[in-house]
Amino acid sequence: MDLGKVFAALADDSRRKVIASLAADSEDQERACGSFDLPVKKATRTHHFRVLREAGLVVQRDHGNGSTLRLRRTDIEEHCPGLLRILVTERDDQAGLGDSGSPGGPGEGRTEP
Repeated sequence: MDLGKVFAALADDSRRKVIASLAADSEDQERACGSFDLPVKKATRTHHFRVLREAGLVVQRDHGNGSTLRLRRTDIEEHCPGLLRILVTERDDQAGLGDSGSPGGPGEGRTEP
């Protein structure tokens, strides 16, 4: 896993959102590529998924006219311990969910050093 490719892939908000969504699923289930709420056209989605695949963050499987993504959690945790937790926390903070997963939880109102 090339850290330069990983961080370049995660520099984009849409790709970070995809990885954070996958990381939030502790069961690591495959997820349909069309299920991600990204405000971009299909061609741009395809590009984002390719970048994530080439960075080694996801595995993509094609199923007829659709495809699914699965997070490479074990590989990511081995090479970048704690990265997925940071991405999920960032996603939750942006959504106003804080640490408890609900608005007004313990993480709300916390300040960064």
